[in-house]
Amino acid sequence: MKIWLKRIFLGALLLVIAFVGVAYYHLSSVGLIPRKEYETASPKLPDFKKPAVLIFSKTNGFIHKDTLPVAKSVLSTLVSAQGWEAYVSDNGAVHSPELLKQFDFIIWNNVSGDVLTADQRAALKSWLEAGGGWLGIHASGGDFSYDWDWYVDTLIGAQFVGHTMRPQLQNADVIVADTTLAISDHLPQPWNVKQEEWYAFDRSPRAKGYEILLTVDESSYITAGDSWLGKDRMVGEHPVAWRHSVGRGRALYSAIGHQPDTYHLAEYQTFITKAMLWVRGGQQ
Repeated sequence: MKIWLKRIFLGALLLVIAFVGVAYYHLSSVGLIPRKEYETASPKLPDFKKPAVLIFSKTNGFIHKDTLPVAKSVLSTLVSAQGWEAYVSDNGAVHSPELLKQFDFIIWNNVSGDVLTADQRAALKSWLEAGGGWLGIHASGGDFSYDWDWYVDTLIGAQFVGHTMRPQLQNADVIVADTTLAISDHLPQPWNVKQEEWYAFDRSPRAKGYEILLTVDESSYITAGDSWLGKDRMVGEHPVAWRHSVGRGRALYSAIGHQPDTYHLAEYQTFITKAMLWVRGGQQ
């Protein structure tokens, strides 16, 4: 091979390697390449003087970089407004029998990917079944990479299958499923939520006996159907918030919460506050 051909080939090869490296770095930085990073050293909790709430935001999957800090701040403010104490952590080892018992309930804030060890999973499951409370928001139930059947089939109750992509962010009408419930009686009917990402699931958890709180009207936004990106529509009702009992505990999941601005909506803050009161054991 002539020297100039070798130089062209080598240059092209270096460009390909650089492109692959940059692409891998970008995909990793936003979490599109799932990670297996686990903490085993438990954090030292403060001496709580008030009822304590864990706000957990670990990401081993997609990272909502702009949303996570806003959600942490807003959720902490809502917790404090109720006279409780917020403890914010990304350390999965906080899920231990000794530490979980110090919290009234926990919030999984846009958690993604497989984030707990086997012992941490068992601790969360046992604590919740014994009377704990769990509130999951957006990515906490919207991920392909959760490797925990109980989490998907029981805690969430449905498998995420995709979200709107063409376009990704859209205005849509959210429908209150039961207007007699206090948890959602402050919302207009319909409630038009602007520029959100709308999740779809493989089924409605209503068939499992879970209580559907909010649905989304698919006719109010653009759906593309099935594609290599996944699905953005469902057969029958399209729930985006629901709740149920887990043993003696309570769990509530809301798929709404991709955009930072959503957490500043007064309607959503009120809904989240009522959700927190319910998972803590109150009546809403």
